[in-house]
Amino acid sequence: MKILVCISHVPDTTSKINFTEDNSKFDSTGVQYVINPFDEFALTRAMWFKEKQGATVTVVNVGNATSEPTLRKALAIGADDAIRVNAEAIDGFAVAKELAEVAKNGNYDLIMAGRESIDYNGEMVPGMMASILNYNFINACIGIDIEGEKVTISREIDGGKEVLSGNLPIVIAGQKGIVEEKDLRIPNMRGIMMARKKPLTVVEPNNAEAKTNIISFEKQAAKGACKLVDAENVGELVDLLHNEAKVI
Repeated sequence: MKILVCISHVPDTTSKINFTEDNSKFDSTGVQYVINPFDEFALTRAMWFKEKQGATVTVVNVGNATSEPTLRKALAIGADDAIRVNAEAIDGFAVAKELAEVAKNGNYDLIMAGRESIDYNGEMVPGMMASILNYNFINACIGIDIEGEKVTISREIDGGKEVLSGNLPIVIAGQKGIVEEKDLRIPNMRGIMMARKKPLTVVEPNNAEAKTNIISFEKQAAKGACKLVDAENVGELVDLLHNEAKVI
């Protein structure tokens, strides 16, 4: 079984975020990048299939050369090889088209991605990729088992979960539950050394047409000051909720 895991190169949530050029461009100065957490859940599950069922695991990213350390980390975790599509990931549709081309050329059985990336939170790329490939697609995946060509998948729905079955090839968008946080892997020294020798192939993009354009970024408004009210002063609390917070 051949597995392709799509990896996003995203800012660490602890990084300080700033914008330049009249808030039209993201300022990457001093920003630490990591594997998108949702993608890391998918990658960890793919490693289970490698170890238990002999699958081969390829990771792919659409991005420039700065994303290669993130791909190397995925290789250190245990992926067999990596592909970088040499294009800026600024539009969900264009990224989906580039990933679909890699998937089609590689004839992969299972394509795994995170439900969304934590930078843009678009939650669109896996579904669009499946549509382009004409593959079945399961979102919000919290469990997957494969026996031969048959796939059994559980996914999160409002108030519970749904269990589905189908056949390979398929695209799934995973999240926490497909593995737990305790199961995530930290590369050890042996893995890091081996990753340096594993192939990382750079391919040129197909120049898929972008459907969106970023006009500007805006930071979230700063939180207001906290006002404490004595537990015995219910009248003041009601007055503040009504006249200042305007929630009652």
